Amino acid sequence: MTWVLGVDSGGSGLRVALAAADQALTGPAVSGSAASGSSASAPAVSDSVFSGSVVSRVPVRTGARGIEADHLLEQLLPMAEELLGRAGGTRVSAVAIGAAGMATLGDDLRAELPAALERSLGVRRLALAADGVTAYAGALGQRTGAVVAAGTGMIALGTDLSRWRRADGWGHLLGDCGGGAWIGRAGLEAGMRAYDGRRGGSAVLLERLEAVFGPAAGLPGRLYPRSDRPAVLASFAPEVARCSAGDPVAAAILRDAARQIAEAAAAVCPAEPARSGARCEVALTGGLFKMGDPLLTPVREEFAALLPSAAPVPAAGDPLVGAVLIASALATGSLRLPPHPQLLRVVAEQDTR
Repeated sequence: MTWVLGVDSGGSGLRVALAAADQALTGPAVSGSAASGSSASAPAVSDSVFSGSVVSRVPVRTGARGIEADHLLEQLLPMAEELLGRAGGTRVSAVAIGAAGMATLGDDLRAELPAALERSLGVRRLALAADGVTAYAGALGQRTGAVVAAGTGMIALGTDLSRWRRADGWGHLLGDCGGGAWIGRAGLEAGMRAYDGRRGGSAVLLERLEAVFGPAAGLPGRLYPRSDRPAVLASFAPEVARCSAGDPVAAAILRDAARQIAEAAAAVCPAEPARSGARCEVALTGGLFKMGDPLLTPVREEFAALLPSAAPVPAAGDPLVGAVLIASALATGSLRLPPHPQLLRVVAEQDTR
């Protein structure tokens, strides 16, 4: 049995799944996008073929060297051994790790993980991917199109299978516009404006701020020392959504978030479908969209205005499914997603580039 491991590392923790490569790549082929005119095909993958999965609620630390490889391994290796033990396996043929921040903070992972995983699990084929890439693979498989992945952060990726196009995903200080931390921060700012008596404030959001975090004046002291500030900010996004029906400030925040999401999608849709008159498949994935209509309704409206050529499609699976697909394709020699030094680094046997 050829076992593969998929890993999804994000702001809320670490998820790991084990699958048999030949069973993971199952079902009818997902054809190349009609928009691209490609006749190539690639199998789909479903989480129903996971042999098992485990979750850690401890986010991998980020330090001076970026995402800490030692901390990821400290969690990943026992989880992998547990899954292999359950399945009766002894080694893993390929691993794909999708991590939030991989593109900009992944130098330590790229330097340390190939040798460490070969030593510990016998891994000779490894893919180190931005979480947007695993989100893409989970949503669209290996066909052309675009994906917006929004949770704590937000990144949009598109590909024509020759290169990647990226928009945002620059973290909560420089970007992630329209993501959960962005929405939550805007909602908290509106609450603080109301506390101060400044224009643009929302008494409704101030009430929710104090219900969740306590007195407004104490919020900076509770928030700023936290190492998980993006996740804390994002935790307030559902409060903004719940308030949006009766509060114009909250509704305006979600409208602005929807515009940011649509602009990112427009920036990454492959050019060829637009030139040929075909429509670019766009999938939305990530926990942020579970907020439902308060966000999805303005997103649909902004897409219609900014990206009329888009063909919205449901995401077939989540980033963990995408990581398993990439690992399975790597193990079977069928990976067609384009490599990229930061977005999708592939280390194969006899290849240490």
